[in-house]
Amino acid sequence: MSGRINLILTVLLVLCALSLVNSQYQARRLFIELERAQAAARQLEIEWSQLQLDQSTLAKHARIEANARRDLGMMPVTPARTQYINKGGR
Repeated sequence: MSGRINLILTVLLVLCALSLVNSQYQARRLFIELERAQAAARQLEIEWSQLQLDQSTLAKHARIEANARRDLGMMPVTPARTQYINKGGR
C-alpha cells in the first residue's frame, strides 16, 4: 500500500514538474512575442512621425507655388492679365 502511494505521488510530482516547465516555456515565448510587437510598434511610431513631417513639408504654400512655377510653368494672377467675360457679349 505504501509503495503504491509513493508511486502515485511520484507520478503526480513528475506531472507537476512537466507542467511547470511547460508553463515557463510558454511564458518566455509570449514575452519574446510581446517584445517583438513592442519593437514593431516603436518602429511604426517613428515612421508615422516621419510621414507627418514629410506631409507638413510638402503641404507648405511656398513649396507648392515653387513647384507650380517650375514644373507647370504657372504664373500668379494679376489684374493686368485677367480677362473678364460679360454675359450677353457686352
